[in-house]
Amino acid sequence: MKIGHQKKFIVINRHANSLYSLIADGQYRATSLGRNTWKTLIGSLASLQRNCNKEGFNAAGTYIRVRIGILGNNENDCVTCDSIIGFGGSWAVTSGNVAKHGGDNGDKHIKAMGYILVQ
Repeated sequence: MKIGHQKKFIVINRHANSLYSLIADGQYRATSLGRNTWKTLIGSLASLQRNCNKEGFNAAGTYIRVRIGILGNNENDCVTCDSIIGFGGSWAVTSGNVAKHGGDNGDKHIKAMGYILVQ
C-alpha cells in the first residue's frame, strides 16, 4: 500500500491458479499473517478493534467485508465488525484502513493506493 510517499508490502504465500480464482466465488479463504503484520501496511497510524481478527481472502462479517485483508470488532465475535485493513473493502475503502468505535489507535479513515503483485 502507498500512503503519501511511503510504500509498504506484505507477502501472502498462497498457491492458486490465479488471484481471480481466490476471490471471485466469494468463499472465505483464511490467512495467518496476524493483525500486526496487516497493520504494517498502514504504518504507525493503523488502527483495528482488538477482537475478531478474521483475515484472508473474502473475509466478511454481517455488515462489512474485505476482499483481501483483516476485520476487527470491539465485541468478541465477527458479526458487527467496525474496522478493516485491506483491499476491496466496504465503507468506500478501496484500499486502506477504517476503524470506528474503539480501534486500538483511535477512529481512522485512511485511504491508500493499493498494489497487488501476483507471481
